Amino acid sequence: MNLGQRLQEVRHGFERSFWVANISELFERLAYYAAFAVLTRYLHESLNFPTERAAFLSGLFGGLVWFLAIFGGALADRLGFRRALCLAYLTLAIAYFLMGSVGAPWLAPLRNIVPQFGLIAFVLMLPALGIALVKPSVVGTTARASNDSVRSLGYSIYYTLVNIGGFFGPQMASVVKQHLRAENVFRASAFSVLLMFFAVLLFFREPRKSGELRTESFAVTLRNFLTVLSNPKFMIFLLIFSGYWIVYWQEFVTLPIYVHDYVNSGADTERMLSTGPLVVIAFTVAFSVLTQKISAFRAVILGTLISMLGFAVLAVGNSVPTVYATLVVIAIGELIQQPRYYDYISRLAPAGQQGTYMGFAFLPLGIGSFIGGPVGGTLLHHFGEVQHRPKLFLWALTAIGLITTLLLWIYDRIVKPSAAS
Repeated sequence: MNLGQRLQEVRHGFERSFWVANISELFERLAYYAAFAVLTRYLHESLNFPTERAAFLSGLFGGLVWFLAIFGGALADRLGFRRALCLAYLTLAIAYFLMGSVGAPWLAPLRNIVPQFGLIAFVLMLPALGIALVKPSVVGTTARASNDSVRSLGYSIYYTLVNIGGFFGPQMASVVKQHLRAENVFRASAFSVLLMFFAVLLFFREPRKSGELRTESFAVTLRNFLTVLSNPKFMIFLLIFSGYWIVYWQEFVTLPIYVHDYVNSGADTERMLSTGPLVVIAFTVAFSVLTQKISAFRAVILGTLISMLGFAVLAVGNSVPTVYATLVVIAIGELIQQPRYYDYISRLAPAGQQGTYMGFAFLPLGIGSFIGGPVGGTLLHHFGEVQHRPKLFLWALTAIGLITTLLLWIYDRIVKPSAAS
């Protein structure tokens, strides 16, 4: 196939819904990562939560987002992706606005009767209700609204747009925080997703390939959910892969505190967090070509190994340049494995169950954040504030990552998903 034919295939291989959903995902990620970039230090420095509490709350914020995506996938199959996305973006707009209004005068009566920790925990749970519908809806739309010949490319486009949002989110957070109070970062996030509510409402049409089954009842949705849950090989893989995300989420949960307390107190930690997405944006296509002959599952293993060595780089150097180097190494591993991970799982899904399966694809992200919050906070407190040997915190994260890589390799040797994919 020559270049002209390939371009024609790409041009006609995606429905309009593919582009609307994925562009809306860019703005959703911008909103999410802007909020996440300031969250831990805001809790720790502005609201005076200790390290463990701040890390726990940040892990709760991230964990619920991805855990509820499992159920959001099943619900998206039932509602249809258009209605699910509209509901999601409206919910997110309200949720981010409330996150930025915790200290507002109009909430003073509630603050007087509800403990601060409980109030913050409740407000941080709200965005999960919206994102739980967004993620499987966008990835499911990518599966349904792209031809088989360009589906892998579709996931690369999806992942590139996710990272464009991931790049501009911390940048926006840095600018807003420098000129306004940190609370306004959350309000800017609310405005971004509110725009996407109107974009989906006006331009998105439900994608459905000819002959594809549609989930017709709650009973069918529940049966799809239980079918995936009762697949032991698939669930074991997801549980093992959670180790990757326990380490990865430390970028947002504990790394800002570590950099501020043990590397350079004047570092712009919000802007630093744009490094990984920038690397992914710049090199996704190149690494897609370099790894195209590697099976999807082995690409996941290779990417995991590379990412998990990232914190070792910072442990050796412990300077601002090595912080950036760490983020680059993690990003290289991420861009090798993540598009192939979604591609691998999407091809396991029977017709009509893409939303359910892709919802489960986010389970490791949720488990990783739930566990990563308290684990990261405890390790940083123990090695940094108690033993005053903060580098051991970084080596502990590296050890978790290498154990995860080893377990994935053992899984590949026993179950042989590489041969199947």
